[in-house]
Amino acid sequence: MKTFYWSLVLMLLPSMAYTQTTEKENEFSMSMQIRPRAEYRNGALFPRLEGQEAASFINNRARLSMDYKRSDLEIKMSAQHVGVWGQDPQIDKNGRFILNEAWAKLDFGKGFFAQLGRQTLSYDDERILGGLDWNVAGRYHDALKLGYANKKNEVHVILAFNQNDEKTAGGTYYYSDAATGQPYKNMQTVWYHYKADNVPFGASLLFMNLGLETGDKSTQDSHTRYLQTMGTYLTYKNSSWNFDGAFYYQMGKNKNAQKVSAFMVSATAAYAFNNTWGAVVGFDYLSGDKGGGDKFKAFDPLYGTHHKFYGAMDYFYASAFKYGAPGLIDGRLGIRLRPSSKVDMELNYHYFATAADMDINEDLKMVLGSEVDYQINWTIMKDVKLSAGYSFMLGTKMMDFVKGGNHNSWQDWGWVSININPKVFFAKW
Repeated sequence: MKTFYWSLVLMLLPSMAYTQTTEKENEFSMSMQIRPRAEYRNGALFPRLEGQEAASFINNRARLSMDYKRSDLEIKMSAQHVGVWGQDPQIDKNGRFILNEAWAKLDFGKGFFAQLGRQTLSYDDERILGGLDWNVAGRYHDALKLGYANKKNEVHVILAFNQNDEKTAGGTYYYSDAATGQPYKNMQTVWYHYKADNVPFGASLLFMNLGLETGDKSTQDSHTRYLQTMGTYLTYKNSSWNFDGAFYYQMGKNKNAQKVSAFMVSATAAYAFNNTWGAVVGFDYLSGDKGGGDKFKAFDPLYGTHHKFYGAMDYFYASAFKYGAPGLIDGRLGIRLRPSSKVDMELNYHYFATAADMDINEDLKMVLGSEVDYQINWTIMKDVKLSAGYSFMLGTKMMDFVKGGNHNSWQDWGWVSININPKVFFAKW
């Protein structure tokens, strides 16, 4: 037996020597993330009623990611456990450990590729499609992505078809709600991006067709409605100025089988006075609907990262309206400060109003209120960042009407989080 092992080693030596002298084509990396976040909620997501006590908890994300690459293939798998400290028993036989990413990317050369499996879809500034990394669980889609890219142009075609389980018969009815399945039955999306050579200008075009199930769950009778979203995102950035703007239009039918005609527009301008501090001003308009009429006019920002745009307390689109679909007008002023290479902070003021005149009575104006958000980030060491924030909302009677709660009660929210995210292994061969 020893003779056999030594013979095998001698046979492998020439191939090992060859591998060491040729270009290393294969790469493998592994990263880990531990991200606990403690929150104090005294009016976050929904305004609190008078006398309601504040809530506190610590949520946590534990994620392990592995990535393999070679010239024509990449495979990534990422598994995570998310939850609240104390949510699981000490002796847990039913752990909630899932794959949040599991995809393969095939590179066919000359800029063409295909990526299939469970993946994050994050495009442009994430208003329509975003990774939602702020959320402890993030967001993923099960999809096929076909793409092409060269120096100036990039185009992606995304296709998805969802079912609740393997079936032998019974059609293709797809049941989903906030806690079950994806929010759509099928999706076809085309995204195109152009990047100019000589000027710091970029432009994207997006077209998304969503198939939304509106059939009868009890009879598995399938009726799919189709909602189309189309628009553009533009950017211009030089050494001091950063401009971006977007316009999107929606048509077709929503999940309630209503005909839709809605739009949103956004514009942001940021100026860096120096390397230490800068200012930003922004405006968002998402059309709303007060009811009546033959078309539903409220725009749905779909699967974007809403926490980035409409106030850190997540009153809008990250949580539901209590009444109607009033839309949103959001005016923002902000200051950004970087006192050192390891510390940065941001202070933002939001002015909110409904986009639709809800026409309730003379006492309820369109103004929803004002929100102030503060956040500070400190890089403690390599791969370790500490972040904290505090926000408060000064609401109105209209806020009570469309979101609930009592605007006379103090509404605030605070949090602190540490993000530990090292790459723990990397190899080439």
